[in-house]
Amino acid sequence: MITEVSAPGTLKKVFALYAFAYILALLVAFGIGYLFRGLHPLLMIFLADIAGTLVIYIFSRVFRNASFYDAYWSIAPLFISLFWLLRTSSGSTVTARQVIVIVLVFFWGLRLTYNWARQWQGLKHEDWRYQDLRKKLPQWFWLIDLVGIEIMPTIIVFLGCLSLYSALAVGKNSFGILDITAVIITGGAIVIETVADEQLRRFTQQNPQSGAIMTKGLWEYSRHPNYFGEVDVLVGLFFFGLAADAGYWWTIIGPVLITILFAAISIPLMEKRSLARRPGYAQMRKKIPVFLPWFPKS
Repeated sequence: MITEVSAPGTLKKVFALYAFAYILALLVAFGIGYLFRGLHPLLMIFLADIAGTLVIYIFSRVFRNASFYDAYWSIAPLFISLFWLLRTSSGSTVTARQVIVIVLVFFWGLRLTYNWARQWQGLKHEDWRYQDLRKKLPQWFWLIDLVGIEIMPTIIVFLGCLSLYSALAVGKNSFGILDITAVIITGGAIVIETVADEQLRRFTQQNPQSGAIMTKGLWEYSRHPNYFGEVDVLVGLFFFGLAADAGYWWTIIGPVLITILFAAISIPLMEKRSLARRPGYAQMRKKIPVFLPWFPKS
């Protein structure tokens, strides 16, 4: 099992390796974007995004660690949003909407990346879900890693960022009530996700035993409040895009797909693992809602 914790000196070296991998991925993505600069910005950035993912995939295969991709989930939206602001809106006056959206996206993405980094245990640490897949289907893991662990999430995150194209690049509507709604939803979701992650981190530190069950704070009202916050961030960004140009209503596909991903894959896997490792989890499931926060049943 790939779960050993690296020594501090080694950890710094591996962080440097990760940084190199992501910088290289960014350079390759930039090169592909330049190569296809004549295409529509949405298609161009999609191809660049896939190219960057393939670079990270190569590193994951060379070092036999699919968790090389874990930080991509939170880093990619930063560069996608910045590109659409600078590349497509060059020469235009920066609006209040653009400033607010960029600030929220960067706070969201950097916070998620920091949360990953402080829990990361080194090159020999790999997500338990990837380990299970590697053990069950070793001969097909290269394909599972490529398609299921890296390409599919990249596509879903890209679709989740589509509303940023309207909000940052092409939307012409003035800042209004729908933007205020978007600020409340996005900002509130970031707070929920941040608080939930911090509460879980402290609980895990204080209760290292595998059978402990978190039912305090936000976790008293939802079994997965961090996932709820993640979905709501994309919902909030969708409202920003809708406020900028109602013609981009179809970008709702992003929040819908991320919800399906969590509901059909991520949450069931977490629930199955908790049922196997935590004796009282089955009873707790009868009291606390799985996703949407609500008051627990007595």
